[in-house]
Amino acid sequence: MPDLYGLDDIAGDAELARAAAALLGISLPEREVQAYLESAMPILSDLLNAEFTTIAVAEKGRWRTRAGGNPEFPLPEELLAEALDREQTVVHDKWLAVPLPIQIGAVHVLVTYNSQVDQERHQQLAEVFLSGLASVRDRQRQASRIQRLEALVQIAAEWQQASEMDELLNQMAQASTELLGAERASIFLWDRRNKILVGRPALGVEGGELRIPEDTGIVGQVVQSGETRRVDADEDQREIDRSVDAQLEFQTRSLLCAPLRNSSGKILGAFEMINKVYGNFTPDDEETLLEMAAHAAVALEKTHQFSTLLQSKNRVADQAAEGIKMIGQCAEIERLRATVARVADTELAVLILGENGTGKEVVAQQMHYLSKRRNEPFVAINCAALSETLLESELFGHEKGAFTDAYDTRVGKFELASGGTLFLDEIGDMSLGGQAKLLRVLEEKIVVRVGGSQPIHTDARVVAATNQNLAELVRDRRFREDLYFRLNVVSIDLPALRDRGEDILRLAEFFLQDFCTNARREMPQFSAAAEKRLLGHPWPGNVRELRNLMERLAYLSTGDRVNADELAFILSPAGEETSAISLEMELNDATREFQVDFIKRQIDRAGGNMTEVAKRLGLHRSNLYRKMRQLDMDVHEL
Repeated sequence: MPDLYGLDDIAGDAELARAAAALLGISLPEREVQAYLESAMPILSDLLNAEFTTIAVAEKGRWRTRAGGNPEFPLPEELLAEALDREQTVVHDKWLAVPLPIQIGAVHVLVTYNSQVDQERHQQLAEVFLSGLASVRDRQRQASRIQRLEALVQIAAEWQQASEMDELLNQMAQASTELLGAERASIFLWDRRNKILVGRPALGVEGGELRIPEDTGIVGQVVQSGETRRVDADEDQREIDRSVDAQLEFQTRSLLCAPLRNSSGKILGAFEMINKVYGNFTPDDEETLLEMAAHAAVALEKTHQFSTLLQSKNRVADQAAEGIKMIGQCAEIERLRATVARVADTELAVLILGENGTGKEVVAQQMHYLSKRRNEPFVAINCAALSETLLESELFGHEKGAFTDAYDTRVGKFELASGGTLFLDEIGDMSLGGQAKLLRVLEEKIVVRVGGSQPIHTDARVVAATNQNLAELVRDRRFREDLYFRLNVVSIDLPALRDRGEDILRLAEFFLQDFCTNARREMPQFSAAAEKRLLGHPWPGNVRELRNLMERLAYLSTGDRVNADELAFILSPAGEETSAISLEMELNDATREFQVDFIKRQIDRAGGNMTEVAKRLGLHRSNLYRKMRQLDMDVHEL
């Protein structure tokens, strides 16, 4: 048997042989590396006639003692670094440092402080010490391996009993951190469709869930390559995504990440361990994590909740529903809310009627999120924007090669919305041919892709909307009567904004506050004149026009108050500004509004030349300014 540690050289020296026997003797009963190190240090000091002997370890760029040592003697860090760099024994003054070639979790050096340095004797005893260390390390690894296998069997059995995904992921994280001695663990599942990784549990993140792009950091590399990755505390860590650390309010020092594969070898995600409690993750840890990942993948598939977790349907639906608000307290809006609440959770076909910009899609979304379909897709399509041929492909999908430019198979909107809601906006602009095909799908709930022959079942609830009078279109034979009655089981009429009274101000404040928050500024207040002008404007663009106006004010106005002359309404298609005069206004208010609008347009036409404006109005310049002040118009910058 070869002499791996130079023990044959010691056999001829009786004193060294007895010393070696004593040193090796303590390794036989020990099964823990740390216990062996602590027991060996005093014996080594005696054998070397040294004042003390210690094991030094480098962690986070600093040296510390792992066993032995003397607190009155600081470690000679330059000497230790030199020993590591040269990979050989280094002597300086009374210090002697021997780098240890056996990896035991980090970089270690045997250090002696001795008044009489005998380098040869140190080297010989170091080899004996390493022989004992190797023996203890191997036994510890074997015992650890057995313990881990036993733990894995128990863990896998517990995982198989879990029926809820959240419970299972928390069990996985807790078991893996205990078994591998890590601070944290997360299981990332790969949502390929949305190109994101969903990590749970994620401490410090609202909802305990972290969502990151699929190519982010080490986890992204693992799911893309299918290879295990390990990053030690003392190596280049530029590949670690520190933005995730910032989000979690945590610092990653070391990392171990393994792919999650299902029974067919497809990568489901990644199993990540962060920060080994002591030292770095080892090859044994890597092997154990791979085994845990295999058991985890089986358990995850068994829960049948993988796709549900990826989409986080309940959470996404709640967030989306919160963003869909029907602002207003007028009688028409209260009746609208009541109607939506009654029909939302039914399967009745609904036709939403109203002018452009009144919020037809908002009503459709509210119906969706109030129904039992809320966790399924809401898909919207504008029928007016598509030709008959393109509309058929959009609604029903097409097969690869079905027509020119059909390079791939495409899923239609009816398939995408199956189980959820399909919103058909501007249904009155659909061609007669498209109407016939739509009617067939509504009655049979079967679609066939363009260029295909396979019937595909769809369970999408259809909600249609239009700004046209469908009854007139039916009389003019521009809309199919059978489709009209099929869609118009329940009709909902949305009021125009000009008919909603004080709701105009409520909506204006709501939109302005929202946009000012995004613009990171305080919301300005409306002057009394501005409120009157908002209430008096006919709003041909309805809520959409009001929203756009508030967005301009949020980003372009500078004061803490919005005056009437800052409400620059959108020009009509004819090129003139839409009249702000309503028939509901009193004569004095209407006269004032006309004068304000007329003077403003004259100022714009003259390019701000007030002398020219006064001339066109038949006034002296001073009289013009006086008139503008009477009308509460801003004259400071003119």
